[in-house]
Amino acid sequence: MLQLTLYGRAYCHLCTDMREALEPLRREFPFVLHEVDVDTDPDLESRFGERVPVLVAAGPEGGPEGPRELCHYFLDVASVRAWLAAQTWAGTSTSGRA
Repeated sequence: MLQLTLYGRAYCHLCTDMREALEPLRREFPFVLHEVDVDTDPDLESRFGERVPVLVAAGPEGGPEGPRELCHYFLDVASVRAWLAAQTWAGTSTSGRA
């Protein structure tokens, strides 16, 4: 299943907005959303600073190709939808091979 990670903060209204804006895409494409509060880890807090929310493709540990930032501050619906569609298509086009 596709993995997305939303880096944000508990008190961040933009983070809440992005999480809520992802729900219609979740109905369109199956994916797992990991939410990470950057304030719980000094390294993440230093890495992101005030630049949250950040939506990254892959789980918290990264994926085989490494994490890829899809958007930050506001959900780029077209970009995220295109990435999800490409990943879904790639998964279905190889699933029938022997």
